[in-house]
Amino acid sequence: MADDLVMALKSSSSLLEQLGKALVELESHKSSAAVTVSFTEISDHFRNLEEKMTTKYNELEVKEKSFKQELSDGLSLLAAKEAEVAAKEQDMFDRIQLLKDAAVAAIVQARANHPPPSAGDILDVTGNKVNCSLDETNASLTGATKGESSVKTAGEVTFHQELTQFCEQMDAKGLLTFVMKNRENFTVLCEELSNALKSSIDPARLILDSLDGFYPPDKKYNKEDIAALLGMRESCVNLMKALNALLAKADTGPGLLLSYEIKQQAKAIANEWWPKLTHGGINNAASGKSLEAEAYLQLLATFRIASELEEDELCKLMLAVCERRQAPELCQSLGLAHKMPGVIEEMISKGRLITAVHFVHAFELVEQFPTVPLLKNYLKDMRRKSQRKNVNSTNKDIAQDEVNAKELTALRAVISCVQKYDLEADYPLDTLHTRVSQLERANPDNRKTREPTTTKPPQNQKKRYREPTTTKPAHNQKSNI
Repeated sequence: MADDLVMALKSSSSLLEQLGKALVELESHKSSAAVTVSFTEISDHFRNLEEKMTTKYNELEVKEKSFKQELSDGLSLLAAKEAEVAAKEQDMFDRIQLLKDAAVAAIVQARANHPPPSAGDILDVTGNKVNCSLDETNASLTGATKGESSVKTAGEVTFHQELTQFCEQMDAKGLLTFVMKNRENFTVLCEELSNALKSSIDPARLILDSLDGFYPPDKKYNKEDIAALLGMRESCVNLMKALNALLAKADTGPGLLLSYEIKQQAKAIANEWWPKLTHGGINNAASGKSLEAEAYLQLLATFRIASELEEDELCKLMLAVCERRQAPELCQSLGLAHKMPGVIEEMISKGRLITAVHFVHAFELVEQFPTVPLLKNYLKDMRRKSQRKNVNSTNKDIAQDEVNAKELTALRAVISCVQKYDLEADYPLDTLHTRVSQLERANPDNRKTREPTTTKPPQNQKKRYREPTTTKPAHNQKSNI
């Protein structure tokens, strides 16, 4: 609309010229007696109108700019107020949590200073001490547990004979099937697999042959088939780990056990797996296929062919397996230690702070990434997210139980990190232990188990105090009491 007005004002001069020509032509045809209007008067009139329209347009333009500026200032002020309110809300949540922790710590300290009477000091109705056999019961249970443990120790499970037989016969399919069936005894298998592989004439080829079928033909799988497929892939990873352990301990070095032909065969398998692993992009592989990514990386590490893939792509895949226990060791095997600062920064940016703490200590990067602030930020972020979810939830009781469960898991993870890496001097655990005890008591499962013990005594007391209403003689009543 404004552009049309400007164009109209610009074309006014040409219109006046056309009007002047028309008036000259009109004057040539008029009679001498007619009243004439001069072109100058008409031109002045139109120029006056043009000036008024221009002035009005400029005034409206100034008002529009002023209105837009006021609107922008108002929106900026509103956004600043919202951010200020959100920051105050988060600060209040943190302050409330600190007050809760302090209150719980005070309660625990008060209970420690004023302990309740022991079970042996409790009196029955007649004023006699109740004979408490709790210690005896615990002693008998402890003895039973120790006896059971000794039996297990005496008959400890071992698979050395079976594993050695499969390795001597180069039975890759049988070895994989056996490992799949006994993968629950993962620790025993890992210890004995690398020793059993020594009896094979070609352990590297045996493990490569066991990888056949890692990606079976495409078909529809039910839940049982998917579980079996995942178990098979996990067993393949364990077999490669066992071979990697054998190669690391080999006196002659891995070169003699990994021939050129074996490495070429391993490269062919890696090339076959790569498009299936990265179907939809490497970022998709790094986000949802942790077991497949771990198997691929373990293949590269075990057979010393990590140079086949660029380090940046290896680091992207590492983010998919970083939460697995042996991920730092896998990074070392792949020669990615110098890339860990960037990987740890990526973990921190994605909120994987506990995993970042494990990697920081595994690669001795504590000076670059102090871990105590990471652990504190992890708890703070977890509490803020949980509080937001609780506020927006319709069922407050269920939401609070979920919040407590998540906080309990997070606290245990933080406590484990502090104890594992000797951080108690910088991060005392008293408050965290107190909070854990409080959340465990608030657990709905614990409340259910405590309900029968709280309702029994009143029932027993009612039955006990009905006895005096019977028709027995008085002396009998006293003896019963």
